Amino acid sequence: MGNTGVVDIGISEDSIRLGQLLKFANIVTDGGEAKALIAGGEVSVDGEPETRRGRQVHVGSLVEVNLPQGRQQLRVARMA
Repeated sequence: MGNTGVVDIGISEDSIRLGQLLKFANIVTDGGEAKALIAGGEVSVDGEPETRRGRQVHVGSLVEVNLPQGRQQLRVARMA
């Protein structure tokens, strides 16, 4: 599978921690899985590799995750 497209993830605040975003988007099931994925260099924020699970990701940011089934792109959006 190639690129699976951009999925908007709505949040109620101005930002969300990267690990929480991955759980909220059902990319991972728990914090340990998020930590391993991020530490493994499989996650980038706005085109820059990110290795900090606690990184604040703001509304409008694009998070890309390299998964075995392909790349998943998440756009952080303001919840309506």
